[in-house]
Amino acid sequence: MSDPELRRPLAELGMLRDIAVDRGRARVGIALTIVGCPAAERIASDVRAAAASVSGVDDVELEIGVMSPAERRDLTERLREGRPARQMPFGPDSLTRVIAVTSGKGGVGKSTLTANLAVALAARGLSVGLVDADVHGFSIPGLLGLVDAEGAVPQPTRLDDLMLPPIAHDVKVISIGMFLQSRAGDAPVGAVAWRGPMLHRTVTQFLTDVFFGDLDVLLLDMPPGTGDIAISVGQLLPHADVIVVTTPQSAAADVAVRSGLVARQTGQRVIGVVENMAALTLPDGTVMDLFGSGGGLRVAETLSDAAHDVPLLASVPLSPALRADADDGRPVVIAHPDDPAAQQIDALAAILAAQPRGLARRSLPFSAG
Repeated sequence: MSDPELRRPLAELGMLRDIAVDRGRARVGIALTIVGCPAAERIASDVRAAAASVSGVDDVELEIGVMSPAERRDLTERLREGRPARQMPFGPDSLTRVIAVTSGKGGVGKSTLTANLAVALAARGLSVGLVDADVHGFSIPGLLGLVDAEGAVPQPTRLDDLMLPPIAHDVKVISIGMFLQSRAGDAPVGAVAWRGPMLHRTVTQFLTDVFFGDLDVLLLDMPPGTGDIAISVGQLLPHADVIVVTTPQSAAADVAVRSGLVARQTGQRVIGVVENMAALTLPDGTVMDLFGSGGGLRVAETLSDAAHDVPLLASVPLSPALRADADDGRPVVIAHPDDPAAQQIDALAAILAAQPRGLARRSLPFSAG
């Protein structure tokens, strides 16, 4: 039995209380982390089912309480694993691979690609986190189906000074859209009018105050262009890998190169280019290249030099299914895995999953013998 938000066993988290069995009746006590815990019903259901599955147990009596402030403090200390509060766990020594997905301009499908890539990586058994760093144009919650019929987005569960991110399709997700609700039940506020310092603080809090746990991959859906957030992420995560997204169109490709160059100036490594909205093969076999051709390869070649080999990692074709599924909050890699766009994204996930995490500038746990 594990906490669905923390993804750790209840016993390890100190959430199990007294357990006793008397004449076929099991009495189990559990302590939720906070009052009004959004996972309370699921935890209670899982505990009942686990207790009922024990041989000789005919009935289950569940006692539900809440952790004391001291118990919560102890839990947060254990979750931090010795790190001080407000310290980012994704520094150069972290074994989590950080990948920023960026683009030169908006409208190239970067967020849709990032959301599907995260789900495809999680489907391959990786532990994946996703930061929606596109603060002004946040769309990740909607793309992953985290928006309900009234337009509300679930907020992270607060555990003292830690935030537990909502999970969609086994991806832990954080977005500014989860906080922009004036009161319970209201639809999210439609716009964010923030400038540099506030944007930097927001990204910093996403990376320090959100408890993602042990991740294999942390994806960042970056805003288009080379503005404040790109600079902040470059300062906070200079060891991050970068994927540049473009369309085949020359105008998009020329601008996409700039985002790769700026990332490289901060020390980040451009690991490849993804061409989105590539040619679509129609049912009669004809090919429709609505946005032209060659843009992705041109960006890859421009960013490559003697010191940097930047490959074209994927060419994702135009896809009605990808568009429709995105509008419905369903990742196409799950809803229509046989779609050509879904297959290209899954192939991209396979490439990234197979790549070893770089150890440059990371401390390794070796000592002289």
